[in-house]
Amino acid sequence: MLALLTGWMTGCSSNPLKAPPPTIEAAQPAVSPPVSQNPAGAILPLAGHAAAAVFDGGTHQLAVLTPGSVTVFGAGQVPPHEIALPGPATALTGDGNGTAYVAGRGGYVVVDLSAGRTAQMNVADAQGTEFTAIARRADGKLVLGSADGAVYTLDSPAPAGTAAIAVTANRTKIFARVDALATQGNTTLVLDRGQTSVTTIGPDGRAQQSLRAGEGATTLIADPLGRALVADTRGGQLLVYGCCSPRTPLILRQAYPVPQAPYGLAGSRQLDWVSQTASNMVIGYDLSTGIPVEKVRYPTVQQPNSLAFDQATDTLYVVSGSGAGVQVIEHALGAQ
Repeated sequence: MLALLTGWMTGCSSNPLKAPPPTIEAAQPAVSPPVSQNPAGAILPLAGHAAAAVFDGGTHQLAVLTPGSVTVFGAGQVPPHEIALPGPATALTGDGNGTAYVAGRGGYVVVDLSAGRTAQMNVADAQGTEFTAIARRADGKLVLGSADGAVYTLDSPAPAGTAAIAVTANRTKIFARVDALATQGNTTLVLDRGQTSVTTIGPDGRAQQSLRAGEGATTLIADPLGRALVADTRGGQLLVYGCCSPRTPLILRQAYPVPQAPYGLAGSRQLDWVSQTASNMVIGYDLSTGIPVEKVRYPTVQQPNSLAFDQATDTLYVVSGSGAGVQVIEHALGAQ
């Protein structure tokens, strides 16, 4: 399949990137109905509607982004603690070793999950930019995506400490909007809901390949086994892409029907997880055979928009986007 990016860059116009790219109405998760089954596992209260969640394996903590704060859930009976952010935030990622990064206007915030400290990092020459997505590469460099369709690859690993300026090493603007970012190694994957596309950005910060992603893609993750997963919410599919090396270009390897508005995604070494927002359900799929095979499913809290998985303890976290709390499902893999 030809990369869409090739067509964008080789058109007859002298400046084919000058005009905004064609878009469709961005897909969204379904508005979940009230729960009809008791959610599996335990439910922890959460103030506010969650926008994102990430599990930090180094400190064994779950970080949940809500408007104005990051709430951190520890192991056992440790009460959660809320870390106030200096301003509105839109996206969350982590380094897996106790630090989270939160995207916002003009830059990002470094969050020490255990100490509760924050540090504002402003991106040079981007004071008014609304950053909508954030990811961290294997080399420690951060990548930010913006509402106006640009991807910023920062020049150096993100420092912790006092307020500072982050320098951009490369800025690629070929998207309608950057809605999600994920990384495999030092390659960045970009999801644009308006174009319902997935694009790879190489270690040098330059765009490589781009493919359409179903009828209305909404979410994107990279799993521990080198795959990229996309929820095609409008088309009712789980899309599985191979990537991200010179020997493994971006290619759609699996497209499997998942009804009921799939949206939330999480990966593990055994199963990959997909939530169904129209039915308050989460399903674990085995992708190892070349076609997704359902292994387990659990009823969830209302509006299961965000998922996270703790590989060490086999615990799946389902985080509600409607204020219904954080669902903790222990031994989630079941009998494999």
